[in-house]
Amino acid sequence: MGRLADRVALITGGSRGFGRATALCFAAEGADVVLAYRAAESEAASVVAQIERTGRQALAVRADVAHAGDTAALAEQALGAFGRVDILVNNAGIMDVAPFATQDPATWTAMIDVNVYGMLTLTRALLPSMTGRRAGRIINLSSQLGHVGSENFAVYSGTKGFVLAFTRSLAREVGPHGITVNAICPGAIVTDMNRSIYPPERQRTRAAELPVRRMGDPDDIAKAALYLASEDGRFMTGQCLDVNGGSVMV
Repeated sequence: MGRLADRVALITGGSRGFGRATALCFAAEGADVVLAYRAAESEAASVVAQIERTGRQALAVRADVAHAGDTAALAEQALGAFGRVDILVNNAGIMDVAPFATQDPATWTAMIDVNVYGMLTLTRALLPSMTGRRAGRIINLSSQLGHVGSENFAVYSGTKGFVLAFTRSLAREVGPHGITVNAICPGAIVTDMNRSIYPPERQRTRAAELPVRRMGDPDDIAKAALYLASEDGRFMTGQCLDVNGGSVMV
């Protein structure tokens, strides 16, 4: 039946990258999936079609998590379609790379709205149904830059550090209600969002720097999320899984 048999998962940023890989992985393990996307409608439809071919149900919902109205509507549609959400994966994120001193403040707002505010509003929208059933898994996507930071990533790193602190605090708050809250900190993984940072030659040199001698891929993140979402991870809460090939060890 699979490790997520008959569970319902809601994944933001579900049309590509980590979100897409996680949606397909969860469906393969028996989950029905609601995937939120902001603009990539055809990619979202492709993921839905792939999931439905496995025999599971899927629903794509257009939502910009930077807007509280969208996250409220997203939660309402997911609960209306499936009656519950067992697993929430706050994956949607954006990144702007620039020196802090010259970075456009509008990009600060954009990163905070998506990476922080979207996680907060969607989590709060779904918490009542999880606490009512005394069960739930919340998985937040942070980054290795939330641990260590890096030049030209000051605000992005700050948003991901917020994700870690929020994860640990909320885990203490909702644990007595049967809900676990964990984070995943990816690093050294090529995605659509960071492909400009990792052109092919840089991928080769970066892989040679890592203890495992290879770059990661979105499936590595999906498998970490599967562990946290399944009964295998039932005793994990307030933690961050660092999936980075050994690039950062904390």
